[in-house]
Amino acid sequence: MTAFLSSYADHVADLAARGLHRRLPPPSGQWLADFSSNDYLGLSRHPEVLAAARDAVAQYGTGATGSRLLSGNLDLYEAFEARIAQDKHAESALILGSGYQTNATVLAALINAKVLGAEPLVFTDRLNHASLHHAFKVAEVRQIRFRHADLTHLTELLDKHAHSDQPKFIVAESVFGMDGDCIDVAGLVSLAQAHQAMLYLDEAHATGVLGERGYGLTADQGGRVDVAMGTFSKALGGSGAYIACKQVVKDYLINTCTGFIYSTALSPMVVAAMHKAWTLLPALDAERQRLQAMAADVRTRLHAMGLDTGLSTTHIVPVILGDERRTLQARDQLQARGINVSAVRPPTVPPNTARLRMAFGSHHTPEQIDALIEALRDV
Repeated sequence: MTAFLSSYADHVADLAARGLHRRLPPPSGQWLADFSSNDYLGLSRHPEVLAAARDAVAQYGTGATGSRLLSGNLDLYEAFEARIAQDKHAESALILGSGYQTNATVLAALINAKVLGAEPLVFTDRLNHASLHHAFKVAEVRQIRFRHADLTHLTELLDKHAHSDQPKFIVAESVFGMDGDCIDVAGLVSLAQAHQAMLYLDEAHATGVLGERGYGLTADQGGRVDVAMGTFSKALGGSGAYIACKQVVKDYLINTCTGFIYSTALSPMVVAAMHKAWTLLPALDAERQRLQAMAADVRTRLHAMGLDTGLSTTHIVPVILGDERRTLQARDQLQARGINVSAVRPPTVPPNTARLRMAFGSHHTPEQIDALIEALRDV
């Protein structure tokens, strides 16, 4: 074995020894109940969403055939972006290929020190998604981290730098995907305005599920969030991502964001399907209410069993076990009973907070919830 292959093998062996080795799960579709999926509203198989995809394939083919700046700027994109902007109370919107790509490259472009004329001060929640941390590495910008969802701490940090002329950014998620808790979006808006900071919020796990007509927690702020990012890969049941922003920000990104400039546009069938899913959201209030009630009931039952669900207040509910090996063992035992949950370990979550992560969907039945609770009790 060559030296570099040996290095890779040694690294994987070390991960396995520490209980951090990842493997692909069995193919989906074999579970009694699957609580690992982010298809919160079941839209991935909604008849109207499927029909929109089929119609787009018949009209446009399977691929966009190029980047948006070359051959891929179809009318589908511009119509969907206009609808997103309208529902997010923004001047404009821009669609990209994935959530990770969007955060990593859009944010990196926005915090570019050369363009801004000075090193920006970037205040970030310590539990932000890896894609946001990636952006800071790409831009070579140091993070000023505030304690998770702690706006008092953020205020202290902002006040400490109040007299600085450096451009300021606040970056956070509205719903945190590993903990299932929400940040105070209105409070962030007030702080950003008071300190003349640009506010960038990741709405991946809020889009479709929370906020005005299901359009995320930033939709409740009447366009006061500078950049609202969200994905189509969670509650909308597909793939891709968007940002809602000022028109000048969109124009700037079209000219500077590498993830947009150098990537083939999303498939037209995906864009059409996601546009249809987006338009269905206002009519799904009952599904959203059922989803949150279900998660609240599960938390109550888990607390009665002495299990720690952390800070969860949404459709994402962790069971924090701490030890990586114990978490893997519990996941495997649940899967053996036909119950699929995710085992989340460091570095995705902080050390000693390994957990089973359960994502609930409006399609889950009372019988499936009972089976989950019974399995967790036994495990």
